[in-house]
Amino acid sequence: MKQFQALALLFALTASAGAAPAPQDAPAAPPKKTMKKSSASTTTEILVRRLDDMQKSLDSQQQQIQQLKQDVQSRDTVIQQLQQQGSQVQATAVQAQQKVDTESAKQQQDVAALKDDVTDLKTNATNTALALQESQKQVNEMESPLAIHFKGVTITPGGFLAAETVWRQRALAADINTPFNSVPFGGASQSNMSEFFGSGRQSRVSMLTEGKLKSAKLSGYVEADFLSAGVTSNNNQSNSYTLRQRQAWGQAALNSGWTFTGGQMWSLITETKKGVDNRTEALPMTIDPQYTVGFSWARQYGFRVSRNLSNKLWLAFAVEDSQETLTAHGAANNFLVGSLGNSGGLYNAFNGNYSFNPSPDFVVKAAFEPGWGHYEVFGLISEFRDRVFPNATATTPSAAGAFNDSRTGGGIGANARGSLYNKHIDVGMHFLGGNGTGRYGTAGLSDATVHPDGTLALIRNYQALGTLEWHSPKWDIYANAGGEYDARTAYLTAAGKGVGYGSPLLVNTGCGTEVLPTGGAGFTPGSLANCTGDTRNIIEGTFGFWYRFYNGPKGRIQWGPQYSYVVRNTWSGTTAGNSGQPHGVENMFLTSFRYYLP
Repeated sequence: MKQFQALALLFALTASAGAAPAPQDAPAAPPKKTMKKSSASTTTEILVRRLDDMQKSLDSQQQQIQQLKQDVQSRDTVIQQLQQQGSQVQATAVQAQQKVDTESAKQQQDVAALKDDVTDLKTNATNTALALQESQKQVNEMESPLAIHFKGVTITPGGFLAAETVWRQRALAADINTPFNSVPFGGASQSNMSEFFGSGRQSRVSMLTEGKLKSAKLSGYVEADFLSAGVTSNNNQSNSYTLRQRQAWGQAALNSGWTFTGGQMWSLITETKKGVDNRTEALPMTIDPQYTVGFSWARQYGFRVSRNLSNKLWLAFAVEDSQETLTAHGAANNFLVGSLGNSGGLYNAFNGNYSFNPSPDFVVKAAFEPGWGHYEVFGLISEFRDRVFPNATATTPSAAGAFNDSRTGGGIGANARGSLYNKHIDVGMHFLGGNGTGRYGTAGLSDATVHPDGTLALIRNYQALGTLEWHSPKWDIYANAGGEYDARTAYLTAAGKGVGYGSPLLVNTGCGTEVLPTGGAGFTPGSLANCTGDTRNIIEGTFGFWYRFYNGPKGRIQWGPQYSYVVRNTWSGTTAGNSGQPHGVENMFLTSFRYYLP
């Protein structure tokens, strides 16, 4: 190949030299033979040198080409090695990724298994803690149970033990419950003597029984204290007072909102704090178990039907026991209302007057709780009856022509109660007014009197109470202001004699004159002469507080004092000086120390 290239190059140079044109200036002289030889020799040498140079250049290029080939081969080798290394790295990376994926999956499985184990441990720990708590609760309940479970029902005992005192500026011969309508006038010996009593008789016991059905809740409640007296009860030594029934009722509360309650309970006219529910009665916080003047209430037989409408509105209807209280001055013995109790009928045969009631009392109520406060409106219907003897005043008295006389009485009332300042303050207002409603008031004013002919006359009555209470975890502070009023219900006989209640012709001239005791035994104050003293109104202001030393799972211990100021005003009668309209004033100070069952 190299020789071929050299010959080709020589041929080209030769042809180039032979083809060179001759000079045009002068004709060429015939060459000489020596010069031809010399010129040919020189040309040959030149060609040989050029060929050598070319050969050297080709050799050098060949070497370069060979070196480049070697470099390319080395590069290819390196590239191949790099490719092999890359493949190996890739394979290693794939293997590593696969290993990582495998390890990650395994780790995830391990983590998941660990999470499951932790969850199981937490669940087991929680279940163990709950079981321990339940066991501890059962142990605690066994040691100090809040309720007793018996044959599918829950029995919750309750009540409190009380040590209480009362001091009155004017003696009333009463325990801690105050007979407000007996506050003495200035002429009474009792008004010149104070009294002190200590008592535990308001101590209370209660029991609530509850059982749940699929569609109803069944409840029963009984409550009692010792504010009653047997024939032999006295406070000389043993203070053996009898247990008194306060409440005893059963209830079926259906899931549909209907509730049926029957037994002895608070009257439906009594204000409640939640709907018309039993055991939520808004009772004054007083120590005095006769509560405070202006508070309307009764505890008596009742059968109550109520309906809860979306926890905003409650409607209720009750049939309740009836009783007639009567005061009649100047009347003839020509009527009959009832009698003393028949002991064989389990009534009090010594000092209990029972009217012959023609029918029960009927009470309807609507309670509202729109979002703030509790509001009630209610109505009461009562039937009154006596038997009239028109010939009782005849020249020859007889029962001939006797007949029954009936009157329908009743009234309307309203209650309102609300909380302020995050339920620290409670404000309440109450009103009841009507004819023949006196017995529903704390003061126990009369329902009725009689006309001269012996027929009944119902007395217009009003009751009102305002309450203000402040509450905290340790303290309850309360103030009450209330009053009750009986209207003048007076008539004239044919002879011009005053008859009825509060007649201005009745005599009050002796209400301020003290008289001698009677009986000579030292325990019978004299009755005021010439002193009718029919009550026009009774007003009471009360202030007190309760302080709780302890309130927790072991019960509650609290102490409180109470001060009351009572004024009893009367209807004016015939006057002698300033004694025609007497009044009585009472100052009372009570204390109570109580332990409540948990």
